[in-house]
Amino acid sequence: MENYAVFRTPQTISYGRNAFENVGSEAALRGKKALIVSDKVMDSLGYVSTCCASLQKVGVESAVYLGVASEPTDQYVAESLEVFQKEGCDLVISLGGGSCIDTAKAIVVLATNGGYIGEYMKGKRMASATPIPHIAIPTTAGTGSEATDATIITNTTNDVKMMIKQPAFMPAVAIVDPLLTISSPPHVTAATGVDALSHAIEAYLSRLSHPMTDTIALSAMKLIVGNLVTTYKNGEDVNAREQMALGSLQAGMAFTNASVCLVHGMSRPIGALFHVPHGYSNAMLLPAVLEFSKEASIDRLADLGRIFSPEAASLSNEEAAELAVASVKNLCLTLKIPNLKGWGIDKQLFESVVSKMAGDALASGSPGNNPKVPTQLEIEKLYHVCYEYQYVTEEKVN
Repeated sequence: MENYAVFRTPQTISYGRNAFENVGSEAALRGKKALIVSDKVMDSLGYVSTCCASLQKVGVESAVYLGVASEPTDQYVAESLEVFQKEGCDLVISLGGGSCIDTAKAIVVLATNGGYIGEYMKGKRMASATPIPHIAIPTTAGTGSEATDATIITNTTNDVKMMIKQPAFMPAVAIVDPLLTISSPPHVTAATGVDALSHAIEAYLSRLSHPMTDTIALSAMKLIVGNLVTTYKNGEDVNAREQMALGSLQAGMAFTNASVCLVHGMSRPIGALFHVPHGYSNAMLLPAVLEFSKEASIDRLADLGRIFSPEAASLSNEEAAELAVASVKNLCLTLKIPNLKGWGIDKQLFESVVSKMAGDALASGSPGNNPKVPTQLEIEKLYHVCYEYQYVTEEKVN
């Protein structure tokens, strides 16, 4: 390595079956009253009441915000921050998917640093004051947000997903309990699983990757590739759920330190303008972007191909890289991932905003980390390709 590398993680990571039971003890070390940021689904499953009870046992009071209903927006941030302040909280616990975790990340920084969350984008404003302690508890195996120092918040004024990355956004504690993911229905398991896979793949392909991130990204890819279809077909398989939860955690640790690339750059505008959940928008783009990037990442994609098919050890790197792309396509087909047209996005409306989306993708900075750095025109062409993209490979056809 010509330059030094940095590797950041939460202060404490608690993972494995029943790790959720640690929420009380971790909270008691960090505050006296917690704001629990969650959603109505988590509340209906009883996870929120379980969390409140665990806090009560150790003498930690709690307030609850259940307003997160979709991809996180600056409106959710403002609402939940107001609850945090009115209730006199000194700790935040996020319980749910990436939307809940990302909303909480914004709260803990704004509570001590002030301002509008968009001001922190691209380091225009740095969080100099220590953030409020944040305990992140994911209920899906996908976003890895519990182990990243980035938050994605939609600006509701201009429909731009703001990618904001600073050390202050890293949760103090990540509690990863695979038992909480069993409630995820098959379609959520599929979308979040491919999201986690895309994190691992992009971390491995990124121009900013380094030996620490490579090791964890490879481990994450093996765990996810080996267990995603199983959890999709049988959500009650706790062993597979456990491996997926660990894979998602590792993928999050890898990409927050190596950065994501073109898939995520293109995904955010789709989510902002058409309200496609992040996991789905990543999955819709991943195969086509890998095809675009293949010539610049033969050796690393070959490693992915051999993870999908260990018997491919004798293949050349070019053949194994081709196998990697075909395997990702077949995975999306098996998981019934729709293309953009299949999701129901109007073609005329889509085409009218392709130029804006490509510009927003480039402005995020993520495409610049891609093995093959795209131009605005190339991103526009990729959006058109992805609109009616077919996941069927020659192997499937035959």
